[in-house]
Amino acid sequence: MPSIVLCGMLIAVCSQLQAQESGGTFPPHRYITSGPRHHWFGYYDKLQFDPTGRYVLGMQVPFEHRSPTADDVIEIGMIDLQDGDRWIHLGQSSAWNWQQGCMLQWLPGTESTVIWNDRAGGRYVCRMLDVKTQAARTIPHAIYSVSPDGKTAVTADFRRITDVRPGYGYNGLPDPHTDNLAPADSGIFRVDLQSGEATLIISLKQIAATGTIPNAQPGIKHYFNHLLFNPDGSRFIALHRWRYPNGSRLTRMITATPDGDDIRVVISNGYASHFIWRDPQHILSQSKNLLGNPNWGDFLFADREGPPLEEVGHGVLDGSGHLTYLPGNEWILNDTYPKGPDRLQTPHLYHIATNRRIDLGHFHLPKAYTGEWRVDTHPRLSRDGKLVCIDAVKPGEGRQLCLIDISGLTDLE
Repeated sequence: MPSIVLCGMLIAVCSQLQAQESGGTFPPHRYITSGPRHHWFGYYDKLQFDPTGRYVLGMQVPFEHRSPTADDVIEIGMIDLQDGDRWIHLGQSSAWNWQQGCMLQWLPGTESTVIWNDRAGGRYVCRMLDVKTQAARTIPHAIYSVSPDGKTAVTADFRRITDVRPGYGYNGLPDPHTDNLAPADSGIFRVDLQSGEATLIISLKQIAATGTIPNAQPGIKHYFNHLLFNPDGSRFIALHRWRYPNGSRLTRMITATPDGDDIRVVISNGYASHFIWRDPQHILSQSKNLLGNPNWGDFLFADREGPPLEEVGHGVLDGSGHLTYLPGNEWILNDTYPKGPDRLQTPHLYHIATNRRIDLGHFHLPKAYTGEWRVDTHPRLSRDGKLVCIDAVKPGEGRQLCLIDISGLTDLE
């Protein structure tokens, strides 16, 4: 591309960013759900939009401000953006939490299949539904992250997560290993989404003996959380966490193949949080005490053991938000936790080449939304990178889904 065109594109980006920073208006947004029921989606690393961008997945429930019980059932549905934001019922689930819902998502590699976790027959399962044909299947194991071809999933043991980190597991089934600090038959499972077969590929006993555990002490209890396949399905991330008797915890980031082989401790210092794959070989993750920064920041890692390659967006890109690369990897979508006396959450775009940020709006989070039932915005992208959907509190109506149009900010041609 001629240099004059590149210069023109950068000038256009800078002009848009300067307008935003100087108090310009936020991009268009609208709530696509409403009360009296409460709606949300959950985590930021799942496919919420179908391939056409017309249908947006969501969950609804009649209450807020308390933990779900084993008897609480949520409704699964999708919103038709081309038919007045009409809610379309798809199913239900009794295996869910406020932060991540029931792992609801469009099945990668398909045009119209939706999957989510549920509880049935004394175990956690995965429902699969083709929304066009209504063909349905049940996989006899819950899932967490699905490979890009939609054929394989990896998952942690949700019974274990409930035991050590309430709010991220499911209420309904107790952890059979609650008295075992690092059991040999609990950990990460690979699930064949065609046969339904599940195989333990990395046990908690194995990971507890892998490498060096920072600040190792008697009584620490190990578990896995936050799994994510890379873009070509060749490896996945998992956070290996351990809880101390006082309730505090530390974290290592590991990667492995779908068979659980070639385990690499990418972040070994005990500080790893929100992350996203940039490409099959690189990970953007939050950590601290790295590259001279004692605070939390966003660091780019190669998929190997060793220090990060660089810190990204120091002081500009929020160091505690939920990260996603836009198509092309020139932009990063992120958000913030509530800040200031008004408790404002701010989804934002970060343009890597110019080290500038565009705020997409300020969303007030009332104090009643705290702890386990807080509402993180968890921004999710449409497949074409033109729309963002967030969870936010709509005044007078509780948590709802809000759509933000970012096409005018990122279309530079």
